[in-house]
Amino acid sequence: MTEFEDMSLEEIISDGFDIVAEEINLSDLTETDKNSEQKIFPILPVRNMVMFPNVVIPITAGRKTSIQLLEEAQKNGDLIGIISQKNSDLEQPAEKDLFQIGTLAKIIKIIKLPEGNITAITKGFYRFKVKKYIETQPYFKAEISKLKDSKPKDKEEYEALLENIKDLALKIIELDPNIPNAANFAIKNINNNDDLLNFICTNANFSPVDKQKLLEEKSLVERANKCYEMMHEDFRKLELRNQIHQKTSKDLDKQQREYFLNQQIRTIQEELGGGPESDVEDLIKKARTKKWSNEVEEHFQKEISRLQRQNPNSPDYNVQRNYLDFFTDLPWETYTKDVFDIAKAEKVLEKAHFGLEDIKKRILEHMAVLKLKNNMKSPILLLVGPPGVGKTSLGKSIADALGRKYVRLSLGGLHDESEIRGHRKTYIGAMAGRILQSIKKSGTSNPVIVLDEIDKIGQGLHGDPSSALLEVLDPEQNKSFYDNFLEMGYDLSKVMFIATANSLSTIQTPLLDRTEIIQIAGYTLEEKIEIAKRHLIKKQQEENGLDSKSFKLGNAELKHIIEAHTSESGVRSLEKRIAAIARWVALQTALLKEYDHKISIEKVDEILGVPRPKSLSEITGVPGVVTGLAWTSVGGDILFIESILSNGKGSLTMTGNLGTVMKESATIALEYIKAKHNELGIDQEDLEKKNIHVHVPEGATPKDGPSAGIAMLTSMVSSFKNKKVKPHLAMTGEITLRGKVLPVGGIKEKLLAATRAGIKDVILCAANRKDVEEIKKDYLKNLKVHYVNRMEEVIDIALEK
Repeated sequence: MTEFEDMSLEEIISDGFDIVAEEINLSDLTETDKNSEQKIFPILPVRNMVMFPNVVIPITAGRKTSIQLLEEAQKNGDLIGIISQKNSDLEQPAEKDLFQIGTLAKIIKIIKLPEGNITAITKGFYRFKVKKYIETQPYFKAEISKLKDSKPKDKEEYEALLENIKDLALKIIELDPNIPNAANFAIKNINNNDDLLNFICTNANFSPVDKQKLLEEKSLVERANKCYEMMHEDFRKLELRNQIHQKTSKDLDKQQREYFLNQQIRTIQEELGGGPESDVEDLIKKARTKKWSNEVEEHFQKEISRLQRQNPNSPDYNVQRNYLDFFTDLPWETYTKDVFDIAKAEKVLEKAHFGLEDIKKRILEHMAVLKLKNNMKSPILLLVGPPGVGKTSLGKSIADALGRKYVRLSLGGLHDESEIRGHRKTYIGAMAGRILQSIKKSGTSNPVIVLDEIDKIGQGLHGDPSSALLEVLDPEQNKSFYDNFLEMGYDLSKVMFIATANSLSTIQTPLLDRTEIIQIAGYTLEEKIEIAKRHLIKKQQEENGLDSKSFKLGNAELKHIIEAHTSESGVRSLEKRIAAIARWVALQTALLKEYDHKISIEKVDEILGVPRPKSLSEITGVPGVVTGLAWTSVGGDILFIESILSNGKGSLTMTGNLGTVMKESATIALEYIKAKHNELGIDQEDLEKKNIHVHVPEGATPKDGPSAGIAMLTSMVSSFKNKKVKPHLAMTGEITLRGKVLPVGGIKEKLLAATRAGIKDVILCAANRKDVEEIKKDYLKNLKVHYVNRMEEVIDIALEK
């Protein structure tokens, strides 16, 4: 038992000391004459308590010196001085370890305890101060001076203060479960204000140091004020503690209630046909391995609780289970580490792609910017060019160079917004959009996603997918991309998007604004030969089960295949022709037939069929036929424009599935000829009495655009003047009513198409000179370009003299 511990009378009685209540008569306890004559007083050091006047308090003593002091003082009828120790840990305190002010008290009763300790019931009389210590052995004895309390001047104010203290004490007793009910009774039955104050100071939950300060205060008013302040502090702490306790108890009760309800639900579900414990446990186990934010964790816990409450045999259970499966399969905050090694990236691009120097340079610049910025908030790359030039494979090479996962997402023919944003869970067969499915497939939140054929997105009855892509491809918005199936935002800001397209004409302007367009032109003959030797032949040999020595194609043979059996900007058709040769070799090998491993031009034609005519431009050797240059979604191409005169009234007829712009170009050309017929050397009578018919062959193919303007005018002038157009000559450009020639686009693709068709001279607008200068001179070594500003110059160059 702790020595000198504060102990209430109620506790002593409950321990079996009923005799105390019977023998003690507190009304008889007054200071006797003998006590008043006492000069030397035994001093009892106490720990963790402070004695106040007119308060009865039990003191438990365990030290031999303290027990001896109490027994001798009771035997002699002496009063004792009770003083608190400064440090309660000291077993044998010295004079310096005791406070100077204490309370003189009388021993009422001593009760011996089973452990050998004793408890003394004492009552305080008045405060004192030690003058000097007379003896220290076997216990302290000292001379003291009595201290008087300073009475209040304003009794009414003092009484009001004591009433407040009393009310506050009763509130504290009501709040604090550790205070016995007897304290409530005692406070209500103390009539003397001074005694009430001392009783509360003794029993209040103040620290011994604070109690000592109250004891040393000689003014009763000041003592009351300080006591009231400290009681207020205790009251606030008790209120806060009770609020916390009530809140915690409520939370615990709620958790216990939910636990028992969940247990009951689980039991019911097991009775109905098997519980979902294994499903829930698997999902929780998967969730523990995930790195995600507190918001995502909170959402997961809510959804897993919903799953636990559902019957596993209901359709909703499967919907919820599928949702949580997808939710936990997403990589969330899992990222691969980027490898921003520009030199390595350059080697990867060089190995995988021949040519495309400007494109590879732009991609390396893009990666360098990402390295310096260390984030993905950069323009989305949009690779635009004809089929078969390597747009999609460029995306794969970028992923390899960065050390990222690669996902290809084909958007061709997509016409439902839900394919991008996902379906809501309420729909049957609901699933997430293709973007999040691609993220899940890659297993990381920062893959390279190639959005293939973005120009071929359709618009159906269920929204516009290209509009849904606006959020995906906007670095300012995709940090919290909302998928209808996921029902919360997902961070796409670390994903590197690369889009591909054949044409920009069908792509929304807002979508183009979010991308950085990189134009990829077609390959020259030399580049195609090199690509075939480095990549295509080896690839087809592997895919057809052949070794590298099974067949060989030389430069002459490859050139023949390209010129006589393909007509394209890319190399896809070339690869198909090489694949056909590889299959023929595989057949000979399987049949154990002998064949020449070096494939000749004759053998190529035997395998691939009759070649097409080499020089298509030679068929323009009649008046009214002009070779134009066109740009299509599959690259550049040549376009024949024919015109013929017939008797009539000067009308114009156009055929060949022409668009509005091409029809307008033909009308402008005829009106220009009518206005300038004298300068052009055309008879007025022919214009009035001859009908002119303009036709563009391949009528099944829709054709439109202003690029054929100068070709149409040249064709009409050629017919009216009955003069041929020079052979191996092509032209492209827009015209105005004033005879001015305007620039057009797609120059590189058009010039490459001209070289493939055997064209030797090309007429372009002078403003297109800068486009020609950007093309390597090797590509145009057999081509002469004529730059013009007006139609008169075109006629002068194009027509034979």
